[in-house]
Amino acid sequence: MHTNDGFDYDVAVVGGGPAGLTSALYTTRLGHDTLVVDRGGGRAAMMTDTHNVIGVTEEVSGNEFLQTAREQVQDYGADVERGFVEDAETLGDSVDDGFAISTGDETYRVRRLVLATGFSDERPDPPLPPTGRGLHWCVHCDAYMFTDEPVYVMGTGEAAAYVAMIMLNFTDDVDLLTRGDEPEWSDEADEMLANHPVDVISAEITGMNKDDDGWLESFEFEDGQVREYKGGFPMYGSEYHAELADALALERNDDGTVSVDDHGRTSVDGVYAVGDLTPGHNQIPVAMGQGAQAGIAIHMDLREFPRSLEELEETGPVTEAEVPALSPELLETAVSHEGHAAGPRADADEEEAAADD
Repeated sequence: MHTNDGFDYDVAVVGGGPAGLTSALYTTRLGHDTLVVDRGGGRAAMMTDTHNVIGVTEEVSGNEFLQTAREQVQDYGADVERGFVEDAETLGDSVDDGFAISTGDETYRVRRLVLATGFSDERPDPPLPPTGRGLHWCVHCDAYMFTDEPVYVMGTGEAAAYVAMIMLNFTDDVDLLTRGDEPEWSDEADEMLANHPVDVISAEITGMNKDDDGWLESFEFEDGQVREYKGGFPMYGSEYHAELADALALERNDDGTVSVDDHGRTSVDGVYAVGDLTPGHNQIPVAMGQGAQAGIAIHMDLREFPRSLEELEETGPVTEAEVPALSPELLETAVSHEGHAAGPRADADEEEAAADD
């Protein structure tokens, strides 16, 4: 824990998904004492398989993916705490005054704050198949799975209409299920649907059939139909976890996302937002990229060196006692880490080279 100047940490990251953990990975490796507060769960944790993450194979579950990431971040010296941040506030008029976050049991004062709290998908009423076995939330991730298979899309809004037509890129058997509700999509979308081979099924679902592995086989409808599906996508919108963003008076967009620049900076200096809480494609690689951008931006803001000519004129030359600019804890962790130039891996390489000679 970093305690200089009254701060507990240089950086606090709220949220332990791919975006938040990547932010923490970068800030920690770049020499800043970092805390991650993770309440658990989240969209990534729901994944039964991992798709579209290069280097990560399909059979890796979301929980396995996140556990590996947490261990990686901790190995570099970050603290990862399971908990829920109840409140966040600025501690003065200047960004140098920092921020406070409270978990109920603890309050931490930090220099910079990253919000990676994401959103929750609105779930339709049951009957529903299990997530990952017929119920899927990400078209970009999972459309590939249903190539040339019967697929449903649930919903009555614009997004549902468009996703149904998008799925025609992968299969010729697409149903749009309104489940007894009146369509709310636009006249333009309605005309487009009429000119695409999508069947709009208005009857409510009354039953469901699954195979021995728990995968969806078919839905039963109140009009007596039984229609087969391998899977599909509910499109009922999202609920952003933006309570902390509102507590800090961050600017939000019309769709509920937090407004950020290309480096995750929000409308409040020193506060960053990354991942599904921000605009953009809700994809793990995108979230990781946003986390990396924010981590680097925070480093460039907080790093001690180089000092400008104006700073050097005020403080004098940098002394040997001031470098390196890492806390003792991070310095010790970095030197002993297997990725360090003189760490265990380097020793093993030297031993192997000596044996070859």
